[in-house]
Amino acid sequence: MARHALFFILLLSLAQARAQTPAASATPATPATPVSSPAPVAGAPKQPGAIAAKVTFSRVNVDGPYIAMTFDDGPSGGSTNNTNRLLDLAAKKHIKLTFFLIGENAAHYPQLVQRELAEGHQIGNHSYTHPNLAKMSDEAVRSEIQKTQDAIIGASGYKPVIMRPPYGSMTARQRIWVAHDFGFKIIIWDVDPLDWKRPGSSVVAQRIISATRPGSIILSHDIHSGTVDAMPQVFDALLAKGYKFVTVSELLAMDKGPAAKPKKPAAAASPATAAAIPSSTP
Repeated sequence: MARHALFFILLLSLAQARAQTPAASATPATPATPVSSPAPVAGAPKQPGAIAAKVTFSRVNVDGPYIAMTFDDGPSGGSTNNTNRLLDLAAKKHIKLTFFLIGENAAHYPQLVQRELAEGHQIGNHSYTHPNLAKMSDEAVRSEIQKTQDAIIGASGYKPVIMRPPYGSMTARQRIWVAHDFGFKIIIWDVDPLDWKRPGSSVVAQRIISATRPGSIILSHDIHSGTVDAMPQVFDALLAKGYKFVTVSELLAMDKGPAAKPKKPAAAASPATAAAIPSSTP
């Protein structure tokens, strides 16, 4: 009996030990090895927006009263004779302009392309049919730009080094590869009189005159007679203010880099003082 009792005690002890041992499923799992991020594609820009900004200009930081007056969508010939009228005005005032040409128009009016260049103005690429490039495939964008280059070269022998996307619309990625493949600077603007809405020549003139600052790139369209009608007033007023008209590339050559941000005042002005400070907003 003693042997049986001892055997029973041993079996009971063994059962208790097994019950206290953790099950295999309860064993903590080995931490998973972190999955590393995929390696960047060689040559791919880390910050497309920042790189695109370096090839895109809407105004220029300059040390003087220099501005660039630009005209899109021409050359404009035919019964309106707009481009010739504008060139006559510029010649009388001895000022230089920049023309962003539609390829179709350049091919149709090669003599106007030649005159623009002969009189010291600059020519840029503005696409062939004026589409929204941001909504197009790379192949279609390339075709629009190359056909315009070919049209301008065929009309004058000149190869543009600047371009303006229609509507100013182009993705950051497009700006990067277009600038790289064609050697372009992408030109936008900081003064827009909305002359395409045809508000009248006096309104166009006042909008340009009031908004222009040193380093401005001014947008207008020489396909609109009202815009050309506004230019005598615009030229006279800006010249009277001391502004000097240069081509876009001349303006870019004067670039001093990003303008310094204004320092914050040491202390907020009191309401009475603040009321006495005139607003700088145009």
